[in-house]
Amino acid sequence: MASVEDYVARIEETCGEEKQFIVLFKYEKKQEVIAKILKRAKVEKSISSVIFELTFKNVSFRLYGTGKAIFRNLKDKIELRNILSELLL
Repeated sequence: MASVEDYVARIEETCGEEKQFIVLFKYEKKQEVIAKILKRAKVEKSISSVIFELTFKNVSFRLYGTGKAIFRNLKDKIELRNILSELLL
């Protein structure tokens, strides 16, 4: 059975007033990841299919065609992993 780790290469956490998580997806899986996320999340804005502003369950995030996503306003990595599980699995 697939897991989030099958798709995610690295997760980084930013510091500052507004906590953000930067998720880097595995290069060989990035097209599959982008397709799955675009199917499940609501597209708010799209800039020439390279940058997508998305929302999923009241979580806003930006997805890049390079295989990177930036999630905003999440409490912790556990909440992030739950969102990623719902988006990818």
